[in-house]
Amino acid sequence: MAKKDPYAALRIKEFNIFLIVRFALIFAWSMQFIVIEWEVYSLTKDPLSLGIIGLMEVIPAVAMALYAGHVVDQKEKRNLLVKCIVAFSVISLGLFLLTWDRIVGGWNTKIILYSIYFLVFAGGFVRAFIGPTVFSLVALIVPKKLYPNAATWSSSTWQMAAVLGPALAGFSIHWIGVHWSMCLIFGVVLIGLIALLNIPPKPIMNPKIGEPIGQSLKEGLNFVFGNKAILGALSLDMIAVLFGGAVALLPVFAQDILKVGSQGFGVLRAAPAVGSFITMMITAYIPLNKKAGIKLLGAVFGFGLTIIVFGLSTLFWISLVALFLSGVFDGVSVVIRQTILQLKTPDHMRGRVSSVNSMFVGSSNELGAFESGLTAKLMGTVTAVVFGGSMTLLTVLTTGLVSPTFRRLDLTKDMEEHEED
Repeated sequence: MAKKDPYAALRIKEFNIFLIVRFALIFAWSMQFIVIEWEVYSLTKDPLSLGIIGLMEVIPAVAMALYAGHVVDQKEKRNLLVKCIVAFSVISLGLFLLTWDRIVGGWNTKIILYSIYFLVFAGGFVRAFIGPTVFSLVALIVPKKLYPNAATWSSSTWQMAAVLGPALAGFSIHWIGVHWSMCLIFGVVLIGLIALLNIPPKPIMNPKIGEPIGQSLKEGLNFVFGNKAILGALSLDMIAVLFGGAVALLPVFAQDILKVGSQGFGVLRAAPAVGSFITMMITAYIPLNKKAGIKLLGAVFGFGLTIIVFGLSTLFWISLVALFLSGVFDGVSVVIRQTILQLKTPDHMRGRVSSVNSMFVGSSNELGAFESGLTAKLMGTVTAVVFGGSMTLLTVLTTGLVSPTFRRLDLTKDMEEHEED
């Protein structure tokens, strides 16, 4: 039976190609973000500048999210993703040229800094379309009965890329510098584009092609806000990530508190993703569908605790363990949330639901980076991280108390129904 086969989705050729594409995109995006963080903090020595990076990306990502979801549900997914990757490659090429000393050697720091912010801002528009396009495309590649298994492997691939991208970023900055690190990122993006061209275009599942955008967006929002399981999962993750964005301050910890340099920075940045990846590999064999609500609440609570420990630590190994465990808890959260979305979202609304998800969760990463940078400027770096972790704990406790329906959330029945389809 497919439900007993942890590799069921991997036996589909197109899904494996899809995983290569997703790996390339996340690897390049996460590596690029780390290289940018390092370069910007090296230029400014101001933690607020790290927060501004997140703000520059989140403004267009949020502003365009709902419109992007509408477009994704109206358009063919594979070709739309090709256009997104081409745009991503242009941005990476721009950053590569911007960090070329022979070109920008005569520019002052402010011009370089503002140019980086501009390209990050442009990347926010691209990201608004990539998320819902990828989420919708995977549902057209695998049969419904394999959605949960595909969600686990897709999330695991995401985390593997998020492990290797930041780790390689730290080492590549040390070995070949910022400029050639950006060249490597550009190359990975092109690999993703070439792989995607091996997936043929897919049919459009939306029966309401040409639907007015206002009516389309209203339908999507009503669905999300009317589904307690989806709304609860998105809200919990949004608040937790918003206040638990300690990783945005890692350049400060690596350079000024732990004093471990670019190599230590890469290791610290990769630690959460390593924890998440290990967790997700385990969940391919041990599903989390039973008592999903309680498990999600517990995972986010554990995430908040580890962020507090990290903020208080002055020893590299303690900080490393705390970040690793934060990734373990986050991995549980990601798998449960993605399973909820895949199981409870109709095919014709995947773009719009995913766009709302990106507004709730994806964009909260950047808002969390801005919140961390701002509070670090006002309170100090350590206090800001501890404050964020404490707010995460408070959010979990509040959600658990006021939402007994979410506490009782169980996905066992939904899994069985999809297995029967």
